Order: sequence, then structure tokens, then C-alpha cells
Amino acid sequence: MNTLYPLKFKPIFKDKIWGGQKINTVLKKQFKPLPNCGEVWVLSGVGENQSVVENGFLEGNELNELVEVYLGDLVGDSIYEKFGNEFPILIKFIDANDWLSVQVHPDDKLALKRHNCSGKTEMWYILDAEDDSELISGFRVKVDKNSYQKHLKDKTLKNIMNFEKVQKGDVFYIPAGRVHALGPGILLAEIQQTSDVTYRIYDWDRIDKAGMMRELHTEFALDALDFSIHDNYKTKYTSKQNETVKLVASPYFTTGLIELNRALQKDYSELDSFVVYVCAEGSFELHHEQINYPVNLGEAILIPAIIEKVDIFPQPSAKILEVYMIPE
Repeated sequence: MNTLYPLKFKPIFKDKIWGGQKINTVLKKQFKPLPNCGEVWVLSGVGENQSVVENGFLEGNELNELVEVYLGDLVGDSIYEKFGNEFPILIKFIDANDWLSVQVHPDDKLALKRHNCSGKTEMWYILDAEDDSELISGFRVKVDKNSYQKHLKDKTLKNIMNFEKVQKGDVFYIPAGRVHALGPGILLAEIQQTSDVTYRIYDWDRIDKAGMMRELHTEFALDALDFSIHDNYKTKYTSKQNETVKLVASPYFTTGLIELNRALQKDYSELDSFVVYVCAEGSFELHHEQINYPVNLGEAILIPAIIEKVDIFPQPSAKILEVYMIPE
């Protein structure tokens, strides 16, 4: 069996009613013939939307095929034991040119019961935001099922939602059960569990090209919602140069931010997990065994668990999301 190496994948483009043009104009990814690309999936083991390798001798292979062949060497022994042949995280970039629906995702227990799949906890890293861009994360005031349903019926959900102004570099952790929605003018990277289950609560009375409203999942959402309120919905962190700053640590993924203006070596010999680098600003080269792997804004590269050390060279500077797993 040939030795595993850092893997890059072909992008998967998604046309969305709320999508725009920034995946082309900012991330420099051509998505024709889609009119409005809302999402580009850069690493996915989801069903019919599996990422396909575009570099090296494994070119043309699907991600989950590689997991089945390379097992723990690719994802880590404990991760393979827990998740089997399905790659456990999904990474995408989202361009919100209009409001996304107000929605919620089920947790693992509810998703397994209803859909025989994982739940969906996710996080957002804001790459770019226009002036006055905002999003919804959680409830602003205390409500229960009855008062929530009344607001839904009266179309006054906005009165109880927590709106957040956003700017470049902001981080939001969205655990399963938390109501949320992205607003216009936001370009972000999303890291999430491998799941495509979304319960749409409210879609701003939007009509599609066929004159139809999109399906709502009112009853399903009711059982999934977490009505807790929190003092802070935005993740606080302090930027540092040339080292990893932890953003999110959860059973589903751990994400750090590496801001580079010089070369850096990373040692993962004590980590029983794959590592994914997501380029959130600038560009960099990943060096491993005398081979250089260029990674540009809007791209991701998967470092198999068997690889212990890599060297990163910014070109000339970069911001990188570092993603791996430490499952419970």
C-alpha cells in the first residue's frame, strides 16, 4: 500500500436561493453554470456529496473510500472505532447574499432516532462581513414552547431572537438545538458534524422562482429547540502570531486559529486524529517529505493521522483554521 500524504479535494458547489457571487469573486472559485452559489463544500463525507481527491496517486477516490481502506492511518484509531467508514466532519464556505432561513439542527439522539444519522453541531468563522451585517444566534429573552409557538404564529419571532453584529474574524459556536440564521453580506467558513439535517422554522415569507415557499419543519423543530438563553453567543479569543489559538473544543471537533507571518513546524505525534487546515486568509505552502502543497484562500487540506510533522510556510502571511477531533 502506498504511503498516505496530505490530500486536497475538488470543491462541491451548491446553488442556494440566498447565495451570491463571493465564492467566485473573493474565494476565486468558478462555479458556473450556477446562478447564485451559496455554499462550496471543501471536505465532505456526506452521502451523495463526497469529496473527491484531486492530487497525488489517490486522485479520483472518494473520501469515505479512503477511510475504508486506510482506517485509523487516515482518521485516527479512536475516531475510526467510533465513526467507522464515514468521515466525521464537514467543512464548507458560505456566501449569504440574503437572509438564510431561521433554523435549528437536531442533536445526535434525535437525529439518530428520526434520520439514522449524526446530529449537527457547527461553528462559524467570519471571513468577511459588509457594514451592519448581522446574524441570529439563540434567543434574546426567555421563552417556552407555548410562547415560542405564539411568536411563530404571529410572525414576531424577530422579537425574541438574539441578533449579533458581525465583523471579520468573529467566531460563533452553534451547538445542536440553538436557533440561528445568517444575514446578508457575510462570507464564512463553517465546520460541522457530518450531517445535512436542517429544520427550517421561518423563511422570511420568501418565494422561489416557481412562486413557491420552501418547506418548513415546524413540528420537527419544536422538539429540537434549546430554549436556554446565554450571556454571550460570540466566542471570545485573543489573536497571537505563529502559534495555535484555541477557538472551539468540543467532542465533535476542535478548532484553532494559526496566524502566520513566518514558517512554523507542527508536531502531531501525540494526536490520534487527522488534521485539516482551512485557509481563511492569504495563502500558504504545506511541506511534507520534500513535497510542497500550496493552499489558497477558500481551500482545505487533509493531513492523515499517520503523518506526525508538517512545516507551514506562509506566502507571505496566512490565517489558518486548524481542525481535528478528540472524541469522548
